[in-house]
Amino acid sequence: MTSHEHEHDEGAHGAEPIRGVDSTAMHAVVDDLAASLHRYVDTAVGVRAEFGATEADEDPRILALEATVGTLNAKLYDLVHETLGLHADLTGMSWDDEEPEGPSEEGEVDTFHLGFVVGPPQAASDLTLDSVLDMVDNGGAELARTLQEAGFDVVEWGAARGAPVHFGEDDVDDEEE
Repeated sequence: MTSHEHEHDEGAHGAEPIRGVDSTAMHAVVDDLAASLHRYVDTAVGVRAEFGATEADEDPRILALEATVGTLNAKLYDLVHETLGLHADLTGMSWDDEEPEGPSEEGEVDTFHLGFVVGPPQAASDLTLDSVLDMVDNGGAELARTLQEAGFDVVEWGAARGAPVHFGEDDVDDEEE
């Protein structure tokens, strides 16, 4: 079982409302997360005063704080999930000024893409870039399973090297326009 696979507690994941939840641990993580974000902003301002954008993006202080924020986001997700049974989407970003569309209509589907730019292993290894596709394929299978367990209908999925996977005729038509 990986760290993201888990057994569901009937209380947190059950159909009945949960009363008397102690939210102290969740609030403590939110406080830590807020403090880390403030440290990130302060550090980013300081690093940017010393370096150009590219160098600042790769500065170890920035990378360490980004890792801390990511870890705290995961910790908050786990606590919310374990305590309340919710699959909180707290880390997505959106620049769309439109109002949310609301629930999807019956039969509506959309495509989602996740890409990686991968270089060869930095240390001596039997692995080559050819082995990356197998790893991405295994990750895709796990992600598809996670989506299905969350109630989504995963109509198709695929892994490819060099270009995104295209599904159905709609994606081909979009490219031709």
